[in-house]
Amino acid sequence: MANQKKKILAVDDEKHIVRLIQINLERAGYDVVTAYDGLEALKKVEEEQPDLIVLDVMMPQLDGFETLKRLKANPATAEIPVIMLTAKSQDADVFRGWQAGVDCYLTKPFNPMELLSFVKRIFDSLEEMEQEEGRWEI
Repeated sequence: MANQKKKILAVDDEKHIVRLIQINLERAGYDVVTAYDGLEALKKVEEEQPDLIVLDVMMPQLDGFETLKRLKANPATAEIPVIMLTAKSQDADVFRGWQAGVDCYLTKPFNPMELLSFVKRIFDSLEEMEQEEGRWEI
């Protein structure tokens, strides 16, 4: 499955941030779909079934923590890796993100290359896990 193009959902209420994420991930060879708040993100996850989600915390209607909570509570979406991308860098916020099940926590302002390396690392580790599982099947 390594050759299949991975789909990433970028979620942020700031359109320029979404565009920055989208451009950099598309240049790296990923398909990118976008959403601008938590409710739209949940809808897009259902429609698009992304392989990974880059999720902002502070958004209208449904914040990133609540969006993440709903994703993790749903068996159909619980396994989708999530990178929190947020200006909320207080220890309590970071801890809340880890508790809620994020795979990675990146604070704004962020370096797009750092985001790309996190995305690649998550996909590489998922691929390794799939290969390991395959070895143990009888």
